[in-house]
Amino acid sequence: MMANKTVLVRSLALAFGAVAALPALPALAQNTGPAAAEQQPMQRVTVTGSLISRADKETPSPIQVLTAADIARSGQTSIAEVLSNLSANGQGALGSGFAGAFAAGASGVSLRGLSVGLTLVLVDGHRMSPYPLSDDSQRQFVDVSSIPFDAVERIEVLKEGASALYGSDAVAGVVNIILKKEFKGFSASAEVGNSQHGGGKMHKVTATGGIGDLDTDGYNAYVSAEYRHADPIKVHQREQYGWASGDWTTRGGLSVLRGVPNESNSFLTAASSPFLYNPATGVNNPASYQFLDPTCNFVKYRAGQCMVRDEVSNLQPESDRMSVLAGFTKKLGEDWTLALKASMFRRESTNGRGLTNAVAFTPSNTFGGYTALVPGQPPRIVNGVPDTRIPAGGINQLGAPARLYGLIPGAGSAAQQNNESTATRFAADLNGSWGGWDIGAAAGYSKVKTESVYSGFVNRVALYNALRRATNPYNPLGGNSAADNAAIVPTFGDKAESELTFAEAHAQRELARLPGGGPLTFAAGLSWYKKELNAPPPDLLAQGVVGNGAAYVFGDETNTAAFAELNALPLQNLELSASARYDHYDTYGNSFTPGAKFKWKAHPSLTVRGTFARGFRAPNAAESGISSSTFSFNAIDDPILCADGDRTTAGNVPSACGFVPAFVQTTNPDLEPEKSKSFTLGLIVEPVRNLSATLDYYSIEVKNQINTESGLPDFVPVYARNPAVPIDIADGNGGLVTGVPPVGTIAYAQSSYVNSGGVKTTGVELDLSYRWNAGDIGNFRTQLSLNHMISYKLDQVGVEYELAGTHGPSVVSGNTGNPKNRAQLTLGYEKGPLTLTGTFNWTGSYSGLDPSLGVNDCADIAGSVGGRAYFNNNPNGTPPEYCKIRSFMSTDLNAVFRLNRNLTIKASILNAFDRQPPIDVATYGNAGPQTAYNATLHQAGAVGRYFSLGASYTF
Repeated sequence: MMANKTVLVRSLALAFGAVAALPALPALAQNTGPAAAEQQPMQRVTVTGSLISRADKETPSPIQVLTAADIARSGQTSIAEVLSNLSANGQGALGSGFAGAFAAGASGVSLRGLSVGLTLVLVDGHRMSPYPLSDDSQRQFVDVSSIPFDAVERIEVLKEGASALYGSDAVAGVVNIILKKEFKGFSASAEVGNSQHGGGKMHKVTATGGIGDLDTDGYNAYVSAEYRHADPIKVHQREQYGWASGDWTTRGGLSVLRGVPNESNSFLTAASSPFLYNPATGVNNPASYQFLDPTCNFVKYRAGQCMVRDEVSNLQPESDRMSVLAGFTKKLGEDWTLALKASMFRRESTNGRGLTNAVAFTPSNTFGGYTALVPGQPPRIVNGVPDTRIPAGGINQLGAPARLYGLIPGAGSAAQQNNESTATRFAADLNGSWGGWDIGAAAGYSKVKTESVYSGFVNRVALYNALRRATNPYNPLGGNSAADNAAIVPTFGDKAESELTFAEAHAQRELARLPGGGPLTFAAGLSWYKKELNAPPPDLLAQGVVGNGAAYVFGDETNTAAFAELNALPLQNLELSASARYDHYDTYGNSFTPGAKFKWKAHPSLTVRGTFARGFRAPNAAESGISSSTFSFNAIDDPILCADGDRTTAGNVPSACGFVPAFVQTTNPDLEPEKSKSFTLGLIVEPVRNLSATLDYYSIEVKNQINTESGLPDFVPVYARNPAVPIDIADGNGGLVTGVPPVGTIAYAQSSYVNSGGVKTTGVELDLSYRWNAGDIGNFRTQLSLNHMISYKLDQVGVEYELAGTHGPSVVSGNTGNPKNRAQLTLGYEKGPLTLTGTFNWTGSYSGLDPSLGVNDCADIAGSVGGRAYFNNNPNGTPPEYCKIRSFMSTDLNAVFRLNRNLTIKASILNAFDRQPPIDVATYGNAGPQTAYNATLHQAGAVGRYFSLGASYTF
């Protein structure tokens, strides 16, 4: 408790101290002080989390509002970047820097660290079709990376459970992205940016035009378009830094650079020159090798001088974004208004997994085959190659059958995916009054379609048939025919679609005036939506021709719901409200979720507020429909072929030690919904004019969680194994012999979804805002948002694990880590045409341990949590200095200058102090083994100092 108090005291001291220095930043919905109320009349508005409009924006719920001006002043160039810096965004968030993500290229928000699946993202207050490629092939989410930057009017972040109004998924909170309602005139802007250290060059152009004034003309129509392109940032452009060098030899470990032989790869690895190797004469014998390119020989190879520089792996993928938004609003007479919106958001990005063994010749005597995942069929191991050795003669001058090591010419990045996502949306909103009721109705349709082109997958059967051809065999050095290249490393594609159709209506009215208090207001509504998901696998992967089966999912669900809210002011300073929702799903049945809130103004400068809510998340098609996928997440030792975990023990198979096994995910039609219970209790303090602070305690408990079995501590996998064939076996003296082990190597284990245990997280969030008008000097603003996680307890089959401040649960999403503290401080200054803003995004330290995996010793974190081989040669495992991942802060500076009423210029420096990301050896959520940093929490550090310059013209 003392440590927690210290954090809060220091944060308050920092915030109040900053007031005396500089200020400016995103305003909270509840931070409108009494002085502001005196200056302008209050209008009734409906905020996220309520059906009932209100004049007082100080809601019982903790809500953060980011206006268009706040977003622009951040200096960021995409909505995904803005949301990633929210202090409430935590463990399980999804960013574009994770090359191995199932939903590669997309971005998702994870409020309170409860994963993207428990945060509901709305567009204009309505549901949007989810991204067709689910996070971890399980959790459905809305891809916020496709939302156009300049089309956003504001973003409302509701930081409490809201299933009582919104239904499924609103367990941790709601992010409501509200697009422009109207625009009159014309505006155009252009912006360019570049990273100091190379890569990431960006250019963006926008244009918006509109006609009609809603108040005077009775209508408004506008069109807004935006295009943004960003070049990739390659791993090799940051290889001078320790977190991206791949060489751990001076830090107690190995070099994981491609082409460097060491204990981890049994001194046999694909190098800059293809080579033949005769396993019968031993790995340490120069006569066992025949290098096909004279630039490399045995001496150079063993000295690590035949290393292959990885020039294909991305820290940040190349991306193109184009969007068009059209809106038409018409007053229909009296106070009825019809609003129509249509949009098309397109994103294209290229992601790959770099130079891995997947694009190298098979490093053994045989190839066991791929796992085929054909919809409606059980997994099968297919397309094995019994003998991958090159016979003596021809290119093989070793006099005996030999293995071929090297990268396959022209294969490029392994598992490369060029992904084009197009989100289309049509929505109609009708609002007005009739018979004393304020009525709202809406209907709409949205569709997200992904078209993916794949490369970097190898047809092993075609490869070895070509290598053994009697006439014109395949050349490992390259220069092969287009037909051979297309057969061995084919290019292929697939399409996936997600659709959502909705209709809803609600009405509110004042029922009575309460004696001594205020109005008693009632609201109720009905909603219906249908969600359809059609995401087939690419045929070549499903059939196991060029790789293990890819994720697929087919299914639909229909939801019908009724909901109501009652709000009362029984006393002048007391507000009470209650809400409830009844949902019916055609997939599993019914859910009932109530909620309640209160707000009590105990003193003119002090308000107490609180909320209680129950929530749920319905099982989706990926969990209970027709679906499957393959995945991996941490390293193990084969219980038979490497029982003691020592690669050198006689009889052990070194390749079966410390390897990352594959799992085949299966669905469960009998799943029940996840259920939650949450509450908040907080204070709103306004001690002086223009200064307001909120301090909220939150508690969210989720039970009946849907998890994959393999992540549970009592899971006992049943492994499907490849046939037992000749393979390298340790001789006990540091060498290798070829032999047939008692069983084959592990191919995969199946893992089903189950309802198991739950999670409970508690914490406090501080939001502080201050404005100071210094007269001729100018205006200062400051805002601090600090989230401190008190506890994050994971319950798995009756065993509870405290994961706050650790790397757990590492099985979720990109193994993002679970820091206790995140904060954002913004300082701003305005005078005349000049606006200056500084934003400090801080993430606290956390450990690499994951108790939920049984990893409580720092020595085990690199291999057992991150699945990385950095310290496989070290008998003590991971050195203790890597147990703690240090804190990180990026500083973003932004300047805006209005040259005249039409023309404005701006300049930004992101990560102005060029802070490098802290080393994190316990994550796999980045560009691959050569990088050791957290791409979700510390991507700004990997990008480095970034400059941008822009201009806008409005008339």
